[in-house]
This record gives sequence, structure tokens and C-alpha cells, in this order.
Amino acid sequence: MRKINTSPISGAQELLPEVQASFNNLKTKIAETYKKHGFFEIETPTIERTEILLAKAGGDTEKQIYKVIKTAESEDSADQALRFDHTVPLARYVIEHENDLSFPFKVSQIGLNYRGERAQKGRFREFYQCDVDIIGRGKLEIAYDADIISTLIDTYNSFELNTPVVARINNRKIIAGLLNALELTDQTSEIMSIIDHAEKVTPEQTKQSLEELKLDEKTIKNILAFINLNGERSFVIKELNNLEITDETYLEGVTELDQVLYLLESMNLSEQILADMKIVRGLDYYTGTVFEFFLPEHKNIGSVGGGGRYENLTSYFSDKSFPGVGGSIGLTRLFYIINEKGLLKAEKSTLLDYAVIPVSEHEFDEALNVAQKLRDKNYNTTAILTDKKLGSKLEHAAKLARNGIVIGEEEVNSKILKAKNFETGEENEINIEVISNPEDFWGDQI
Repeated sequence: MRKINTSPISGAQELLPEVQASFNNLKTKIAETYKKHGFFEIETPTIERTEILLAKAGGDTEKQIYKVIKTAESEDSADQALRFDHTVPLARYVIEHENDLSFPFKVSQIGLNYRGERAQKGRFREFYQCDVDIIGRGKLEIAYDADIISTLIDTYNSFELNTPVVARINNRKIIAGLLNALELTDQTSEIMSIIDHAEKVTPEQTKQSLEELKLDEKTIKNILAFINLNGERSFVIKELNNLEITDETYLEGVTELDQVLYLLESMNLSEQILADMKIVRGLDYYTGTVFEFFLPEHKNIGSVGGGGRYENLTSYFSDKSFPGVGGSIGLTRLFYIINEKGLLKAEKSTLLDYAVIPVSEHEFDEALNVAQKLRDKNYNTTAILTDKKLGSKLEHAAKLARNGIVIGEEEVNSKILKAKNFETGEENEINIEVISNPEDFWGDQI
């Protein structure tokens, strides 16, 4: 018999049950926090028409998408592919359901996306993306930018990491206005890219990249001084105003940044926000506020999430204007990082509350009955129905649940059971006759 390779494909995450439970716990916290902040959850199809996915981008994106191979019997002849993000499907969704949505539309999406890029440490081809977006029709107030950032800060805080998360915030209008004032508008894309990569290379390499654009020494000095500007709102806004740049786009960007930072400060988030001119985000469709989340004590990790304001979500599908702001947590990558670095608070991640252990097959019926009564009270419970010795069953049960209940002939006759906490060794007696209402006798154990 030919041996088949059973390892998962490169770039796909596959976890053992306890680790999967921790992953699912984070995913649940994200969904709950998004909902708490007023975002409605939707799910768009994993498979989309290829022309939809490539409406806003080609080039590398087209090379990275996974095409769907259809059978000859397929009724839909359209070329199809797996989605690579939530943004394009959301744009299609808004156009499709515009008349049934209430704007501003606060929406969250949590699901798998696929990119055929080179798999590497912490980079996946199949990955969970957890997005929040606020879409306006015609206009969207700048205050919603603060709403998105505060939602994501609250989400990261819900993880109870051993290290704080900080949002570094900027506005692309500021750098665009600066370059316009320096008469470098035609080189905006190249300079933005250099700034975006500044933290991944040495200061000397950044300077060299600017020199390769044939910029004069004074201009390079001004740009380098500008991108190194960061700190709290009062300091950064004062420094930006002191540059005495009169470009309208620049002034609008400074005003918007000031407002977003002020609103976040008013929510007592001052310690978790920072104005930073290095944050520009590489994607061209961001037009105003941009932000990225970092773990200051682990700078080498890089960004663990980000987002920004975009002028028109649906410009590649419709002439109507739908401005928005959104942010995203790449959960698969984030979990890989924090799990590898040990940044989650240590806790025993068992899947179940109780394991009911019959001594022999003669107690199977009673064990199943007790297990069901516990499930009726919303406790995750399993019954160990193997023919192994009791010691082996208890060892197995301890790997699955926090508490174990052994049922033998004596327990069935006396109607008294004992629930043992596997971690502490503490035992509590239980009367089988009243187990339908276990909180009456279990106290803190329940």
C-alpha cells in the first residue's frame, strides 16, 4: 500500500484540541467585543467570481488567488476563486443590499481567507481575518475613525495578554500635503513606500532609498525629521503646526488626526494610543486616518493589526459614494505569535467541565443519565464508555475535563456520587436524586 502524506499543506494551521480551544476562545472574544460595540456580523461566500475579486487589483493579487476548478456538470460557468480578504466581498455586499441596509452600516466579518503567497513562519495561506467596518452613504463623520480604533483596542484588551497593545495613528493627508508643499507629488507613491518600510530597515537604508529618488539633501533631512515625529497628541499636533505648512490637504489631515486622538483620549485610552508619522499603510486605497497595532515590548514582531479610512469602498462596482473606515485582526498570525512568545496568561485549557466515569458497563446507563442532567444545566460533559481499568479511565478523563464523577455499583445503590476536581483534588458529594438542580449542593464547584 502506497503511503500517503498526511501532513497539512504548507501554510495551513492545524492545532491539537487544547490549543484549538485557546484559538477558539480568542475568536469568540473578538466576536463578542465587536457585537458589544454595535457591529452586526455578516458572512459573505468564501467563493466569489474572479472578476469581483480582481476588480480593485491585479498583478500580484491575481497570482496569489486560488482558482476554483469546477466539474463539467457545474451550472455556473463563471470563473471563480477563493476570497483573499473581506474588503472586496463587503463592497459587493453593500451594493447588492444597499436598499436593505441602514447607514452608517457597522459590520463585522470573521472568517477564512486564502492567499497563495509563499508560506513562512507566521505567514499562512489559509487564515482567519476578523474585520470591522463602518460604511457611510455619501459621507461618514471622522468620529467613526475613533469608534473603530477604540473597538479594536477593547478587543485586544479582552485577550488579557501579558503585554499592552498600543495603536499608532496617523493621517495620510498629512504626508500627502507635506509632499505637495515640497513639490514632490509625482513621487508620492515611492516616498510612501519608503516610509512604510522604514522600520524594517536601518535609518541609513531609508536615507539611501530617498537619495536614489534624486532628492536634495535638505529635502531628505526634512522628510527624515518628519517621519521620526511621534508621541502624545499635544506634542505631535504642536510640532506639525510649527512646520507652518499652508497646504490645504496637510491642514485637513492635522485637524482630523487631532480630532481622532482627542476622542480616544476622552475615552481614557491615552496610554494605548500614539501619534506616529511612520504609519502610512501600504495600500493605496487608504485616504485619511491610518493605524496599526503593536506590542511595544515585542517590537520585532511588527504590526499585529491595522486599518484606516477609505474614500469610497465601492468605486470599482458603482458610481455611488460609500466612504468608510475599517480595521482588521489577522487572528491566525496573531495567535501564532502570541502562542509562540507565551504572551497569553497561563491557564489550563481543558475542553470540558465534567467527565462521568462508570466503573463497568453495568453503570453505563446511569453514567449517561447523569451526564445528560449536567448538560441540561449547560455544563460541557462527556461519559467515558471504554472497557479499560478505572485508573486508565481517570487518567483519560483528567486530560479532557476539570472535574470527574465516578459511578460504580456502590454509588448507584447509595444514590451518592463524588465529584473530584482533577487540579485541586477537592471532592464534593452529590445526591443523584437532586442532580437535576446541581447548584443546590455543589456551591462554588458549579
